[in-house]
Amino acid sequence: MTATQWLARERAAVARPLRLAALFGIIEGLLIITQAGLIAWLVHQVVMQSALLSDLLPAAILLVAAVIARPVFQWLKVRAGLTASDQVRSGIRSRLLQRIETLGPGGLPEKNRGELASQLTDQIDALDGYFARYLPQMVIAVAVPIAIAAAAFSQDWLAAIFLVLAAPLIPLFMALVGMGAERLNRDQFTALARLSGQFLDRVRGMTTLRLFGRLDDAANGIIEGSDEYRTRSMRVLRVAFLSSAVLEFFASVAIAVIAIYVGFGLLGYIDFGPAPALTLFSGLFVLLLAPEFFQPLRTLAQHYHDRATALGAAELLMTLDDGEIAPAPEPARRQREEAERSASTLSIKHLAVQRPGRGIVLQVPELTARAGERVLIEGPSGSGKTSLLLAIADLLPDTNNAMANDFAGGRIGWLGSPTFLANASIRENIRLGAPDADDSEITAAAQAAGVSEFLDRLPDGLDTRVGERGLSLSGGQAQRVALARVLIAKAPLVILDEPTTALDAETEAHVLSAIDALASAGALVIIASHDTVLRDHADQVHVIRNGRLERTRDA
Repeated sequence: MTATQWLARERAAVARPLRLAALFGIIEGLLIITQAGLIAWLVHQVVMQSALLSDLLPAAILLVAAVIARPVFQWLKVRAGLTASDQVRSGIRSRLLQRIETLGPGGLPEKNRGELASQLTDQIDALDGYFARYLPQMVIAVAVPIAIAAAAFSQDWLAAIFLVLAAPLIPLFMALVGMGAERLNRDQFTALARLSGQFLDRVRGMTTLRLFGRLDDAANGIIEGSDEYRTRSMRVLRVAFLSSAVLEFFASVAIAVIAIYVGFGLLGYIDFGPAPALTLFSGLFVLLLAPEFFQPLRTLAQHYHDRATALGAAELLMTLDDGEIAPAPEPARRQREEAERSASTLSIKHLAVQRPGRGIVLQVPELTARAGERVLIEGPSGSGKTSLLLAIADLLPDTNNAMANDFAGGRIGWLGSPTFLANASIRENIRLGAPDADDSEITAAAQAAGVSEFLDRLPDGLDTRVGERGLSLSGGQAQRVALARVLIAKAPLVILDEPTTALDAETEAHVLSAIDALASAGALVIIASHDTVLRDHADQVHVIRNGRLERTRDA
């Protein structure tokens, strides 16, 4: 699918508001013809016929009505175009967010988070001008000039021919300019996405950069990226200004030719064709229509850059929409011979865990666990422990793991490494595990996870904001908050990734106690860790050796 086809698919979903926008624009164009005709008639009657004011009053009232109606229909056109644009952009953004959420953290291994955020915001918003202005103007730029040319032809066919001959020059230069503008806009969006990712990486690693004394180097990298984006933006602007100047030149020349023809025709210097029959009314009417004939084409030329911008953004968005994050076909995803599960048993046989871009990272000949058991998975760093947890949670797009999401309703308690906390209060972070939980349940979960022990030292207790990724908390405190989130979820399947890493003895004791409590409550707890102390709290121990999961013992 090309970018043009992708945009056409989105356009079909908002055909009705686009048609309304074009209709209102055409009505506005017809009012322009009416206005020009009324002005020319009134001037002709006053100058040439010496008409009385009472005779001109009906035409004057119609002229005022046309002048008032024009901005009304212009507003309706803009409103309908914005409605179409809002529907398209919100639909694309919702669709991409849903797809990304479905694939989970393992579905976008090659995507920088800052680059992804730029695509979901800046690049989607770049479609606004294309749908709100360019598409309706395409219809208007055809219908209105034809109507104006027909009106001019009714008064002077030679003047109408001048208009028709000059009209193709504007679309011709629009096409020539658009060939380069599309590429420039695509490069500009790529540079912006790269700069967004670079900036986010530097902000996240600010502490590490400061410790190693590399803040100046990081700042210089951001400055260089900004300069590159500025340079690309100026290239786009240069093309826009150059094309506008060329189009204005040809439109001005055409209008000047019409004005010269009308002027000399009225003075009697031209006796060719319909020139001798020119009157003040017909000459002024044609002269007033000449700029309006080119105005829809000028407006289309201005919005043609919106088309180039949208095509540049669409080429990047369509890969995110249709390619990079699309789930693999079912035959490629299914890498095991058998996977069975009941509401209380997880059974996996011959599972090949895959990571995008790395292929198969782990073979699981067999793994069977029941509700209430604690399963420990050990192995060196990089052996595939986290990948197996993601596969069990059905968060890897290239591995068929339907059994995890069906485990007793599909709810999963997750404690990842590193711990994730949102920029919100402790209470809100705990409530993420159970959005409907009341304050008493939150307090009980905080007490069980040991969060209550340090609340007295915080300014607002449970309502203290912890900052992005738990910035204001220590590692152990953040781990306790995340553990409370797992406890309040009351999920039948709990997955813990390195739950005791770098914890003090007191926090580790809370984690171990919580693991035992979860199993006692009937949850299946699967743990990936290097910590040997967890062996005393496990019913099954599995070790990863040479890319295979091997069972070593039962409790």
